[in-house]
Amino acid sequence: MFDIDRWKEIINALKKNRLRSFLTAFGVFWGIFMLIIMAGAGRGFENGMIEGAGQIAENSFFMWTNRTSEPYKGLRRGRRWNFDNEDVKFIRTHIPEADIVSPRIFAGGGGGNNTIRDDRAASFYIKGDYPEWNDIDPAEVVTGRWLNEVDILQRRKVCVVGEQVIKELFDPEEEPVGEYLKVNGVYYQVVGVINPISNMNMNGRAEESIFIPFSTMQVAYNYGNEVHVLGVTAKPGYSAAMVEEKVIAALKQRHKVAPTDVQAVAHINLEKQFKQFSTLFDGIRILTWIVGLGTLLAGVIGVSNIMLVIVRERTQEIGVMRAIGATPRKVIGQIMLESVFLTAIAGYIGMVLGILILEGLNYVLEMAKANGSSEIFISNPEVNLTVAIACLAVLVISGAIAGYIPAKRAVRIKPIDALRAE
Repeated sequence: MFDIDRWKEIINALKKNRLRSFLTAFGVFWGIFMLIIMAGAGRGFENGMIEGAGQIAENSFFMWTNRTSEPYKGLRRGRRWNFDNEDVKFIRTHIPEADIVSPRIFAGGGGGNNTIRDDRAASFYIKGDYPEWNDIDPAEVVTGRWLNEVDILQRRKVCVVGEQVIKELFDPEEEPVGEYLKVNGVYYQVVGVINPISNMNMNGRAEESIFIPFSTMQVAYNYGNEVHVLGVTAKPGYSAAMVEEKVIAALKQRHKVAPTDVQAVAHINLEKQFKQFSTLFDGIRILTWIVGLGTLLAGVIGVSNIMLVIVRERTQEIGVMRAIGATPRKVIGQIMLESVFLTAIAGYIGMVLGILILEGLNYVLEMAKANGSSEIFISNPEVNLTVAIACLAVLVISGAIAGYIPAKRAVRIKPIDALRAE
């Protein structure tokens, strides 16, 4: 049954030690507040990295060539070399662990205007791709379609463009599919518009890129059989790192590059990158809980200390209570309620304020994304509500324990001794 007089007594007891109570409550508040904020920020960083990766194949790797750093079989050090079309065929037929193999060539971006439509001109990244590239680094087709095998076989002069290309070369009400763009002196018909899902941005941002059939680009711009980048995925059950090592060794042998030349082939292994990120996130979570729980523990210890002080100052009052018939259970309950009240109120305020700040931060981030900002690496900072409530419950239980210790000491004092205390 709710006893309003008892709660008045609790509040009055805390008022008598207003400064100590406030500082102790602030310690509890700050502990759970920082735990909520750090857990939410860590989760937001993890969400941002996962969102940035989009649906990119985690078992993939990408390779490109550099100058050789070692002489080999009569060939000089510092030699330039490139992958070629035969390398693609070789990997597909001789490396059974490789699943998708897709080449890319590229040009443009960062220089003068290379793309013209009517009286508008701009500079974009030009990329020659196979249809399979979209299986490695998927993009959302906003309108039209992606490149297909017929485009490759017939060397069609078609292109797929990013949304930024549309914004710069077309009016808002215009339909881009079916229109023509003049890219480096050659006309291409727009067959699709894409929006990138990941933030990988290899060889330039996808929204600022024009994608042309690989075979068409090789012929149109006299690239011969050059390949600038190879994207490869491992078949299920095989490690991308193992497939990568095998592919690099085979290509070095084909092009007479020293097996020990680590500079000649540059590569990025997304499987390794994702494992590193996973380890990083685990470390952030562990650090968050260590720091947060340590701060909470400090707050609980503070509650125990303030209750010891309160009990000491109320020794005579406790003696009177015992003298007029108060049972040890009632005295202990009174002191424990004061401790629980202090921790529950401070902990609840800290939890609610922390969640509100995370919600406010999430709103600001969503607004920034809606306004076109792409340089945000935090997404949906959140904390599991069940975990937050569980932390608050543990905090309240700890507060009860923190109050029980001084209460137990108080009831051990004989009433006559308590009444004589100053």
